[in-house]
Amino acid sequence: MVTQISLLFFFTLHLLVTVVISAKLTIVNQCNYTVWPASSTTTTSENSGNVTRTGFILKPGENSTITTSDNWTGRVWGRTLCTTDSTTGNFSCVTGDCSSGKITCDKYGLPPLTLAEFALNSANNHDFYDVSLVDGYNVPMNIVPLSSSGKCSSTGCPTDLNAVFSAVLGVIQLQIPVSRVCMLRYSRRRVLRPIAMSMMIQAAHSHVRPPITTSYFVLLITPDSVDQGGSVNVSESLVAGSGPNRWLSSSGDFAFGFYQLPDELFLLAIWYDKIQTDSIIWYANGDIPAAKGSRLVLNDSRGLVLTNPQGLELWRSYFTSGTVSKGIMNDDGNFQLQDKNSVAIWDSFSHPTDTFVPNQVMELNGNLSSRQGAFNFSRGRFKLHLQEDGNLVLHLINLPSNYSYDPYYSSGSNGDVKNQTNVGQRLMFDKSGFLYIEKKGGDNISISNQNGTFSTDNFYYKATINYDGVFTVAFYPKDPKRGQSWVIAKTIPENICLYSTFTDGEGVCGFNSICTLTNDQRPNCTCPDGYSLIDSNSMYAGCIPDFQVICQAGGNLGSQDDMYTMKELPNTDWPKSDYEIISPSSLQECKESCLQDCLCVLVSFNQSSCWKKKLPLSYGRKDQVVKGVSVMKLMKNDPFSSLTNQKKDHETLIIVISVLLGSSVFVILTLLGAMFFGFPYNRKKVRGCRTNKNAVDNNLRNFSFKEIVEATNNFREELGRGSCSIVYKGTIEMMVKVAVKKLDKLLQDSDKEFQTEMSVIGQTHHRNLVRLLGYCNEGQHRILVYELMSNGTLASFLFTSLKPNWSQRFQIVLGIARGLVYLHEGCCTQIIHCDIKPQNILLDDRYNARISDFGLAKLLLINQSHTETGIRGTKGYVAPDWFRSAPITAKVDTYSFGVLLLEIICCRKNVEKEFFTEEQGVLTDWAYDCYKTKRLDNLIENDNEVGNDTMSLEKLVMIAIWCIQEDPSLRPTMKEVLLMLEGIVEVMVPRSPYLYGSVSCN
Repeated sequence: MVTQISLLFFFTLHLLVTVVISAKLTIVNQCNYTVWPASSTTTTSENSGNVTRTGFILKPGENSTITTSDNWTGRVWGRTLCTTDSTTGNFSCVTGDCSSGKITCDKYGLPPLTLAEFALNSANNHDFYDVSLVDGYNVPMNIVPLSSSGKCSSTGCPTDLNAVFSAVLGVIQLQIPVSRVCMLRYSRRRVLRPIAMSMMIQAAHSHVRPPITTSYFVLLITPDSVDQGGSVNVSESLVAGSGPNRWLSSSGDFAFGFYQLPDELFLLAIWYDKIQTDSIIWYANGDIPAAKGSRLVLNDSRGLVLTNPQGLELWRSYFTSGTVSKGIMNDDGNFQLQDKNSVAIWDSFSHPTDTFVPNQVMELNGNLSSRQGAFNFSRGRFKLHLQEDGNLVLHLINLPSNYSYDPYYSSGSNGDVKNQTNVGQRLMFDKSGFLYIEKKGGDNISISNQNGTFSTDNFYYKATINYDGVFTVAFYPKDPKRGQSWVIAKTIPENICLYSTFTDGEGVCGFNSICTLTNDQRPNCTCPDGYSLIDSNSMYAGCIPDFQVICQAGGNLGSQDDMYTMKELPNTDWPKSDYEIISPSSLQECKESCLQDCLCVLVSFNQSSCWKKKLPLSYGRKDQVVKGVSVMKLMKNDPFSSLTNQKKDHETLIIVISVLLGSSVFVILTLLGAMFFGFPYNRKKVRGCRTNKNAVDNNLRNFSFKEIVEATNNFREELGRGSCSIVYKGTIEMMVKVAVKKLDKLLQDSDKEFQTEMSVIGQTHHRNLVRLLGYCNEGQHRILVYELMSNGTLASFLFTSLKPNWSQRFQIVLGIARGLVYLHEGCCTQIIHCDIKPQNILLDDRYNARISDFGLAKLLLINQSHTETGIRGTKGYVAPDWFRSAPITAKVDTYSFGVLLLEIICCRKNVEKEFFTEEQGVLTDWAYDCYKTKRLDNLIENDNEVGNDTMSLEKLVMIAIWCIQEDPSLRPTMKEVLLMLEGIVEVMVPRSPYLYGSVSCN
């Protein structure tokens, strides 16, 4: 039996396939673009012919014939939008090429493609051919018999496929008696492509198997509107990581859709679709990347709506009026939402992110904001701004307040007050690739070099404010023979390390760092000797000293020759960190002056002048044009860099004790004098604290409840909840992200809790505390607005399979301790937190520890030493004091800190009985017994980094054991804990923290 049929691939035109059961398959490309048909065989016969899944190239109008075995069983699919690399000869297709990185392939390496399946002369005498959607969808197919008109009136099947699949899919069977029905089989349910089809077809696989005596049938799948000239119909949708992930412009130059980031996250973006790297020109959800399975839908009333897999709205396009009729991905990179009259009611060009492209215009007060990193699209630290006066400037931004420091670059286009025609009015990017500021009088101020530009007919262009603060104009050849990379045509500033005019803030590289310019005119940030990166993943976050500057009356600690060495750094300077100038001076005198000054960490010397500098060091730069030399003071053996390398000098201790004993009379007199003369000061301090308390409202913003609802999008995105509150994510003015804590009005203590937090947090200002920005006290609503911490809680950071590095963990410990010392001793009113736990420690963008949630804090008046209150805190972290009717002091926080310290050391929760043996289930018990039996290696199993620093490990465990003493009188204060952590006070051997023994460590 020999039968001929046609396999039609509908895209813009058709791909015609002629099947000859006698083993010949001819494929004709009638599309107006290149395709790459491919096939695979499932036959067991050795004579499977030349069928291969690698496929072959078919340009428009070309055809090719492949040969199969007589009993071939296999599949044919078509890959589309294909291009070749003229230099390598490699061929790649956007839809269907697993190696392109732009689609997801299944476990067998198959891309999401529509398949035509054939069984020729099969053993069971049932030849069949069908269109299968089980492996996805990329092009609609139509199988048509050549010997028939292709018209028919009914399926003849017991299940009417036309009714099941509506207008999207229909099966029409020709000349088949009702008694000879086809077999319809549904199997493996899976999301199909496109989404419009997946909503109508729940069955992923449909086989139509006619008996051998049947003649022909037709299976129709209507084409997708997403591929028709850049137009998108209402109700069209895309799903992240599943099927077609983008809507293309008519030329295929631009794509709008889901751009895949690392870790299976997706960015809703617009990008140059024919460029593999650095192609994104616009993005929507930079702060909240979408998870796989997130959906984008075009809605007539709401426009573009992005939701996560659970249906929670992540982003949408806002417009004031009108109804969406369609979306358009234009060939200039602008995605528009249009009404029925083709009038744009929203477009991406009006909401730019970090990039400008030809045909785009920026009006006065327009901005571009950088992102934070190569794959971190959160709002960054730099902004390009066309000011109201027409001046184009670059700003360094303080996050999260969004405060703009003074410009570090200015175009000077604000003109003369007397001559307004000389003032800039808009930023233009024309089709020749020329970027300029148009003046009111008609003249231009060039930003890029007009003589060096080429037409957009041959080159792609973009202008970007980069995450390192450099504004660049770049082009990319459309012809691969001219190159396959971005070429930088203009860099502003030309040397951001030298010629930027930073006056405030941390600069490009952060504090205490050195900026050097690379060959591509971009900054490279490094730390000087004795300093380390704050964030090991970002060289722009700045550096911190590996030592601690301690100043006491009388100067430095110890001998300057024993403690310090001076290292020269030629052609290097930190020009904004001077606090004293000595002139005239020699280089040696300059060094000696720094050695004798405990505040001095560095001096710069040039032409008989000496500039002394202290921390933090600002705007460090190294370049041949920098004159003179900087000399950095470094500790030879830092007594604070390791918790284990410092021992008290016993002779010094004896001398100190002798002096104290011999001076006891003097000390007593001094104390009496301090009490006498200090009492008026103390009263003044109390009065000042009361003044500060009454001034809280002046320091915080009073939000209306309506503003809170708008900021949180009607309390849509929940971040977390506690016994008395729910925390939501919100956005206030200038796109500042905030955490909105809504206190439960139904709880009896909520009003008391609100008043407590207002009086406490409103007066606190410390780098290791979360900052309160404002509040709402309207009717029954009690709401607090905090700055949002970008890296979440310590719990989510700590309790993962990948352990944070040891140095980073220790810095977090120090931050928590410093924050608690401030709460206990640095405020006008002592603050007991009462609920220290990893969920209440947040991490900012530099992973600094920030203590949050003062809702359980208990205030103490200055003249009180303890307070009686109900039990507060969380199981596993609560001090035993609460259960013994004992006075509650700040040492309940010391106990909780000790538990938390053990969790940070071991990267596990205090109570985890389901994952550990009975002996290991409670960390506080297990830690002491492992310390007692000298088996601390059991505590840090598989943590090689900590295992290589056993002395530091032992020191920290000893501190933790002192903190968790059941007898509060034996616990150190948090000030004493901090001194032990910093190596200033020696840690004594701890006693058993328990009254009745403990378990054994095995």
